[in-house]
Amino acid sequence: MTTPIRAAVSQASADNIQPLTSLRFFAAVWVILYSYWSALEGAIPIGIIEKGYLGVDLFFILSGFILSHVYMTSLGEGRFRYGSFIVNRLARVYPLHLATLCFAILLWGAATLKGISVDKNLVNWPSLPAHLFLVQAWGLAPEASFNHPSWSISAEWFAYLLFPVFGTVAWSMRARPWLAVGLSVTFLVSLYMIFEAFMGFKLTSATVFWGALRIVPTFMLGCALYLVWRSGKLAPQVALMGAAASSLIVIAAASWLKIDALIVPMLGLMLLCVSRFGNGGVMGNRVLVYLGEVSFAMYMVYVPWKWVYLNVMGIVLGTGDAPLPLLWWVVGLIAIVPVAMLGHHIVELPMRNVVRHLGDRLRYRLAYRLAR
Repeated sequence: MTTPIRAAVSQASADNIQPLTSLRFFAAVWVILYSYWSALEGAIPIGIIEKGYLGVDLFFILSGFILSHVYMTSLGEGRFRYGSFIVNRLARVYPLHLATLCFAILLWGAATLKGISVDKNLVNWPSLPAHLFLVQAWGLAPEASFNHPSWSISAEWFAYLLFPVFGTVAWSMRARPWLAVGLSVTFLVSLYMIFEAFMGFKLTSATVFWGALRIVPTFMLGCALYLVWRSGKLAPQVALMGAAASSLIVIAAASWLKIDALIVPMLGLMLLCVSRFGNGGVMGNRVLVYLGEVSFAMYMVYVPWKWVYLNVMGIVLGTGDAPLPLLWWVVGLIAIVPVAMLGHHIVELPMRNVVRHLGDRLRYRLAYRLAR
């Protein structure tokens, strides 16, 4: 007889595609390298690093894929519980977001007391309500402020709220998965072209003011790619490894040519190939999987840590705002991992359980009152 606990463990194991968990770590590193590169003394332009901001779009594709993997079948079969889904999603992202938001305010306060000059947008009080309600990427925050990478968490929240729409549309095309992918890529490329024509800049460069729109085509692509994975109609693993390598080559080449509309779909292809590598391969390595699990914390702490580290090293080395020598730059980069581990184990995991517990109690109370 299967106990509820064993059933939950089995479901968690089935839902965990370890190579994609590991891929999250590489996506986070890509974004962090992009942000830190200018702080390196003697840094030269490297195309693939200059495109590191697209690591966020890879996260968005991953999000659409994984949420479809976990929830799409229940959505299609009428077993989906929107309330539970929203609570679980909020528990996943909000505690660390709130912690880094508070830390950014504390940094600003400490720097102000010490007379240290800080970015005028580090704290923008009119933007605080939007950050508290996770709507800062919906065009509702007057400035990019506090912990800036949190704009993407706001965009994710937008996609979470609309997941039943994304999932239902994708489910209706489950018998034609490659058509779903083709339509998603067509929509993505078209939206990129139209947006740039009207706005004068790339949608892949949007953060606070258009972040909610930026996630739509990539999240949709992730849902469509899941349909292909679900169908099992993929090439043998050797061919998939070749396709993944080829996609990386195309991504590198497109980075030099600055063609985001080509890079993002190729990121999706690479993700699809990696998803079929199996949990026992290189991408299923326990260390990489663990780093993938702390990748969200890495992404959320890297800007506050960068601000602290660069200012401290500027004082210690007497270089001020000048870029760091290679050794100290590498030390600061590597140190993000243990800082993220602390955030993951002290804030993210325990508070995730607290939010879920509070959400469950709220739902039970509402259900009880409605039943009376």
